[in-house]
Amino acid sequence: MLFDLFKATVLGIVEGLTEFLPVSSTGHLLLMEHFFGFDDDEFGKAFVVLIQLGAILALLSIYFVRLWNIALALPSDPEARRFVIGVLIAFLPAAVIGALAYGIIKGVLFNVWIVCTMLIIGGFVLLWIDRLDLKARHHDATKFPLPMYLGIGLIQCISMIPGVSRAGATIVGAMLFGADRRSAAEFSFWLAMPTMAGAFVYEVYKSRADLSGAKPLIVAVGFITSFIAGWIVVKTFLDYVSRHGFGVFAWWRIVVGALGLIGLALVK
Repeated sequence: MLFDLFKATVLGIVEGLTEFLPVSSTGHLLLMEHFFGFDDDEFGKAFVVLIQLGAILALLSIYFVRLWNIALALPSDPEARRFVIGVLIAFLPAAVIGALAYGIIKGVLFNVWIVCTMLIIGGFVLLWIDRLDLKARHHDATKFPLPMYLGIGLIQCISMIPGVSRAGATIVGAMLFGADRRSAAEFSFWLAMPTMAGAFVYEVYKSRADLSGAKPLIVAVGFITSFIAGWIVVKTFLDYVSRHGFGVFAWWRIVVGALGLIGLALVK
């Protein structure tokens, strides 16, 4: 039981830390399941689905006041309505493709070889975007042009390949469309709200048969640690990338992906 609680704690921390960073939470969880054996009945679909809720609630708790103010402003403020429409436009491509291609994504793309390869490729993409001499034209995530929201949403769909990273794809897309680092990273938070919530609800529906077998204490530990780790990341990430860029996350991806490929080759 103690070891189960230890595994729940580790997986919760990994989920919370990586969900909002451009390093791929799904990729990290799949690698941990593969290499450390965290894939038994205690830590199957139900556990992974339920601890995601901790990370979602961490984000919503930090943005609650801003969300509430936007909701109150919707009837009278065209800018508030425009931003909500923009987020929904950005969310729509992933919602449609995710629902239509769910079987292919889960059955084919959830492969540790693909995860490691995408981690490495994504790392080099982050290094590339960090070194580009981009002229930022947009500095407020709530005021991007509507076509830009759609473009970011389309690029986010690439993150359905495990190892790409939803946050990473969103940030890179926003920066290529003219956002500065901070507003690009912040929009990844805004877009995470409907994307993660929608994915959570869909996963709960698809995995409903497995949820009854989840052990409450183990899920609670994973949920709490996911919430705490996610809260810390959301509170610190924007300031960090504004000052230091994405280099540390890029090299982390490259190292983890390379070690993963080496490990897969050795145990083949």
